[in-house]
Amino acid sequence: GPPPPISSTEESRLDDKPLIALISAVRASIPPTLDAFAAGFPEAQPWNILDDRLLEDANEQGGLTAHLQLRMERLIDHALTEGADGVLLTCSLYAPVAHEAAVDAKVPVLAPDDAVFIAIQDEGYGNVLLVSSGAGPLQDSVTRLRAFVGSGVSVDGVLAEEAASAARQGDTSAVADAVVRAARSATPGFEAVVLGQFSLAPGADAIAAALGIPVLAGPQYAVRRLRTLISKDKP
Repeated sequence: GPPPPISSTEESRLDDKPLIALISAVRASIPPTLDAFAAGFPEAQPWNILDDRLLEDANEQGGLTAHLQLRMERLIDHALTEGADGVLLTCSLYAPVAHEAAVDAKVPVLAPDDAVFIAIQDEGYGNVLLVSSGAGPLQDSVTRLRAFVGSGVSVDGVLAEEAASAARQGDTSAVADAVVRAARSATPGFEAVVLGQFSLAPGADAIAAALGIPVLAGPQYAVRRLRTLISKDKP
């Protein structure tokens, strides 16, 4: 007869590759996240879960509704049920759902910008500019970042609308150009640029070179934090 089924937890122990579920709302967020795993957490096994209506539906419904929150909860639940060793949301608008799920989860459940927000504090920036490719996500991210860092850090936000279609087309230099233009139009004096979406991350190096200041991209920080949290959990 067939061998007895191996439970997903035993399986991940056998090949010792932590299974990390990545829950995405836009396809453009996936490649930079996978690149960050390849560079920063190569022993992980990324698992992509994509609901490519999550962002459009939020835009049409005026933000994160109770129904959309439940929909994301089901996706997180699906990942946990199937034995994920960690869950990373790549869409910042759904960050509050990750925070709620993390309370009861036995494994790390991270919102996309948790690690970047921590880094802004750790690295002691006093003035940062957050760039986003959508008006709703921009407002949401700036509000959450201000709440997180408190009065010690000045947070400004600017919209780089052309970056959204450039990211969808995978045109990294157009993404970088759009972000640089937006940053140059903002009130000067910021010490670092924070990229509000994972889909903007591929442009990070070019943006930093053009502006001459640090650029903080979510995927690298999130992956590093996941790796730290998961290696802590390992016996």
